[in-house]
Amino acid sequence: MRTVVDLTRCQGYAQCVFLAPEVFELHGEEGLLYATAVPEDQVERVRQAAVACPVQAILLGEQVSSGAR
Repeated sequence: MRTVVDLTRCQGYAQCVFLAPEVFELHGEEGLLYATAVPEDQVERVRQAAVACPVQAILLGEQVSSGAR
């Protein structure tokens, strides 16, 4: 699965970092780093992170290829 974070939307709440720390990482206080290719064993955690994102900045799978926001 592929993932993209809309960094213009991201507010640094870091829910994704808590739920999927192997995919998302805070750099500094608000800079988010993330893996665009999600390992199979992290897919469910990334889905939970996308749902938990207060500003819905995480796009997954089909959303990434279609450019949906």
